[in-house]
Amino acid sequence: MACDLTKSRGKLCKEGISGNSTIYLYNDLRDPFTIADGEATAMNAGLTENYSYELVGDANTLEQSMVGERANGTRINTITLNLVLPKMSAADNAEFNLLAASFAQCVVKTRNGEYLVCGIDDGFDWTIVANTGGAKTDLSGYTVTGVATTNTLAPVLDEATRDAFLAVTVAP
Repeated sequence: MACDLTKSRGKLCKEGISGNSTIYLYNDLRDPFTIADGEATAMNAGLTENYSYELVGDANTLEQSMVGERANGTRINTITLNLVLPKMSAADNAEFNLLAASFAQCVVKTRNGEYLVCGIDDGFDWTIVANTGGAKTDLSGYTVTGVATTNTLAPVLDEATRDAFLAVTVAP
């Protein structure tokens, strides 16, 4: 049966670190990557550019919540991406207006060096909050939240696909 388990997972060393370092946004593209066994193994030639956003601090999170539904025979993974981007500008306002209207997809680079492909089915729904804070140490910038659904956990880019993807990153 296609849903029978196939392997065990042993005890892992304490060497990982949580968090995300960069998000790469790109415009909605049907089948942006070839996926096999949880890994993206090739990039669609139509993916010709992406835009990188460096993430600073510990408030930038990616959560995947996979739920299997026995009665309906379905499963859904809800991906929630929360970003805190300091400082505001007219150029950022214009770009975030476009993001909120888009179905942009993304790749998230974790602090462990993995590149996770998110929103590959239908893209994200984006919420942008621009905040000037109240206290001198409050955030003056953007809180960006993206929510996407798919039926599997986010695949990881293999090394060759990662290199091809990074080659089409537009410099800031």
